Amino acid sequence: MERTEPPGHHDIPSPPAFPPRAATAVDLRVGKRLLWVDGAAYPLENVTRVYTYTLTPRRKEATLLFVKRVGIILSVAFALTILGGLTSIANEGAGGTILTFVWLGALAALAFSIVELVSVLTASSQYVLAVETSGPSIAMVTSADPRQLDQLVGSIVQAIENPEVEFQVRVDRLMVNPRNYYFGDNVNMYGGTGNVGVAHG
Repeated sequence: MERTEPPGHHDIPSPPAFPPRAATAVDLRVGKRLLWVDGAAYPLENVTRVYTYTLTPRRKEATLLFVKRVGIILSVAFALTILGGLTSIANEGAGGTILTFVWLGALAALAFSIVELVSVLTASSQYVLAVETSGPSIAMVTSADPRQLDQLVGSIVQAIENPEVEFQVRVDRLMVNPRNYYFGDNVNMYGGTGNVGVAHG
């Protein structure tokens, strides 16, 4: 039996299905004078600064560190090779096995250094919002759209100035290796595994 629509009815598309919640999804909310980032609570009266900036990878430092490591690794390897060569001459070839281990160790150290360098060189810059407190802690959020962070700055500032303000936004956790990035001023980050920021969803 064919279904008829009432007069004046227009076909309204059904709302898109929400994507499944990722395991890293968390809430950022303000309520009862507390700023919550997942399970971490920051009293609003302890917030000393809210600002945005671009978190950039330490590419120059990573490159210099890589060059320094290569120099040290090769210097040690060549020094041990020369020493092993002299030892093998004195002991009639007994140092060959030691030299093999020396160069295998050097190659492993070089491979590790290359991986660390590539991880920094390929890391992308992140536009972030930072919430600093009077204690040695900081909460960070990031977004592909800088305007979202600018609006979030305004919302947090309004909540600081007006005790009755409450809000909640959806965020995604973003793991950041602190050694790979500049963190603006000298900032100590505490809590979580490594330094954890959240991406505004």
